[in-house]
Amino acid sequence: MPHAETPGIQAAPRSRLRWWTELPLIVLVYACYSAGRLLARGDVASAVDHGLAILRVEKLLHLNAEHPLNRLFTREPWLGVPADFWYASLHYLITPVILVWIFRSRAVHYRAARTWLMTSTFIGLIGFTLLPTCPPRLLSPTHGFVDTMAQYSSYGWWAGDASAPKGLGGLTNQYAAMPSLHCGWALWCGVMLWRYGGTRLTKIAGVVYPLVTAIVVMGTANHYFLDAVAGAAVMGAGFLLTPYVLRCAERVRVRFEGRGSLIAARSAEAATEASPAAEASIVSGGCQTSAGERFPRQRESRFEPGAEPGASPTDAGDGAPAPAR
Repeated sequence: MPHAETPGIQAAPRSRLRWWTELPLIVLVYACYSAGRLLARGDVASAVDHGLAILRVEKLLHLNAEHPLNRLFTREPWLGVPADFWYASLHYLITPVILVWIFRSRAVHYRAARTWLMTSTFIGLIGFTLLPTCPPRLLSPTHGFVDTMAQYSSYGWWAGDASAPKGLGGLTNQYAAMPSLHCGWALWCGVMLWRYGGTRLTKIAGVVYPLVTAIVVMGTANHYFLDAVAGAAVMGAGFLLTPYVLRCAERVRVRFEGRGSLIAARSAEAATEASPAAEASIVSGGCQTSAGERFPRQRESRFEPGAEPGASPTDAGDGAPAPAR
């Protein structure tokens, strides 16, 4: 029984996955992600206002996970330093590793997984553009947050500009806090490990990785709790839109392949009409013969030369003498 890769998508012949076509696509999406973060800087005053508004909402909801975690990471370097490395590196390492793993060992699920990740990323870029948000670490010190990455910058390659390498802080958008794609991508990784890992260890990692990432982004004062919630919501929206995106992509692919086949067929037809070999099978002034066909009164010779039987009277002409008896 044919297996549909994603609900709502009809089974159809798919072109074989090729890494040299997938890699440029991934690089293009990541370039759009980086460029979108850089361009959608927004007004600093508006970003600060949005950050303070999130704090007020969390206060009304009695949500205050950021302050105790940030104080803990600031007070305990053995927690703060690994958390900074976690925030600065795993986001860019674990996600592509899992994507490659699915491509190589779970190819039937790869298109849906890749499309889900990309769709959610583009939704996140819309959030960065429409709602630039100041992270907790960039708020006034009166709000009680400490930038742990600036505090422990001597341990890593970063400075006081989030996870950007030292000297390259101007090439990143520090006000792209809402939603948290750190948490969103970690959730995607967790789902992939849980569904396709196949072992208890991978299922445990699928639960631990997104939970620890949420704790890290709040403890390092890079995101609010509601940023993490928004990151999960963005992944949920991307998951729901994935079947429709796949269907549209399949229609576009079929349309382009149909045009390519039509062009190739027309080229082959034109080449055939222009080829002189098309007349090679014509004989006898345009009369074609098929294999085994004989001309009138054509007979096969079944005897050696000189051994043919004499002609019968009916075969001979009217004036031929009759054989002697």
